Amino acid sequence: MRPASLADHAAIRAVLDAAFGEEGPSQIVDGVRAEGAALVELVVAAGDEIVGYVLFSRMSVTTSFDPPLAGHPDSEAAMQLPFVAGLGPVGVRPGAQNKGYGAELCRAGIEQLRAMGVDAVVVLGHETYYPRFGFAHEATRLITSPFGDREAFMALELTPEALARPLKIDYPAAFG
Repeated sequence: MRPASLADHAAIRAVLDAAFGEEGPSQIVDGVRAEGAALVELVVAAGDEIVGYVLFSRMSVTTSFDPPLAGHPDSEAAMQLPFVAGLGPVGVRPGAQNKGYGAELCRAGIEQLRAMGVDAVVVLGHETYYPRFGFAHEATRLITSPFGDREAFMALELTPEALARPLKIDYPAAFG
């Protein structure tokens, strides 16, 4: 496993297109890169072939006190918004799936985010897959997002209490 490079972009597109059976996820990745919102991009190879990929993007975070209300007791806290990343897409080429590559990519990416000072990670994904990394729907209880209260929208706090107040989290525009 290693960080993705510019030379990997075509192979990453091929992996995602094969894994998802469509071009949507690879177009999202291209858009996130163009927006400058990519935080961590990792690839995993089997031999010389890239077989897996994960992207973590910078999320836009606001609160009901944005801009902070002068003199409001929570105004200072409102200025200290958490640094939130979004996980996805993550994909593994068919034929290389169910070998732990996706989990390896997710775990390594989460550790890189932790080292970068990211406070929380959100994901819209399979309800039985992402809890193995610590993601929980309950952690999104105070988050307003484009995904509403869907069970598939989950969060992982890397800093305790990072999501303990009402927040609005938006994905990069590439997610549409």
